[in-house]
Amino acid sequence: MSDNQLRLVWIYPDLLSTYGDQGNALVVERRARQRGLDVARLDVRSDQPIPTSGDIYLIGGGEDRPQRLAAERLRRDGHLYRAVENGAIVFSVCAGYQILGHEFINDLGQREPGLGLLDVTTVRGTAERCVGDVLADIDPRLGLPQLTGFENHQGVTRLGPTARPFAQVRLGRGNGTGDGTEGAYNDTVFGTYMHGPVLARNPLIADLLLKLALDVNALPPIDDRWYEALRNERIAAAQQPA
Repeated sequence: MSDNQLRLVWIYPDLLSTYGDQGNALVVERRARQRGLDVARLDVRSDQPIPTSGDIYLIGGGEDRPQRLAAERLRRDGHLYRAVENGAIVFSVCAGYQILGHEFINDLGQREPGLGLLDVTTVRGTAERCVGDVLADIDPRLGLPQLTGFENHQGVTRLGPTARPFAQVRLGRGNGTGDGTEGAYNDTVFGTYMHGPVLARNPLIADLLLKLALDVNALPPIDDRWYEALRNERIAAAQQPA
């Protein structure tokens, strides 16, 4: 941060906001402002350069062709690499998660290079599509409560040795590998298949991003009653018999 201003960057809303994931940007912005932070939010369209001076970058989900276009433009732009080198935090969902890996299968059925910011590789699954509510236990090193979200993907994402599973699935399929993993992360880059939007269902993940960006261990408390009501409702719904 500079001049006590949090710089929040929402990447390619014109390509990667199919499933309401722009709500993640709204949640981070609101929770920062509730703590008295000055927030500069920049929504960067796919024909615009990515700024390198952001503190938190958010990437959402999208369909196959927009995903390929987003990957091509992010590789050509190159600025997200530099932002991560500068210590920026990146949180990605679904198609965005796959883009941050080494490669994924694009809409043409070809292997598409990703950005390599996460040590993961995605192929197209041959089993039925992963669709439905997910409950999972987030890596205890992150100190977060149970993850709730909604998955809708055909990808199977395998983690390499430098990526940690973001969570272990109790309900749902997560990365689709059959090993119970969901998402991946390293020190500053996070990926998940969870929609919802996931940060509305899991506001303490948004707070984790803020703490990492601010380099603090705790944030002032705020009123979480609305978020807790949503969390409890979605967790209870997920546990109902089909």
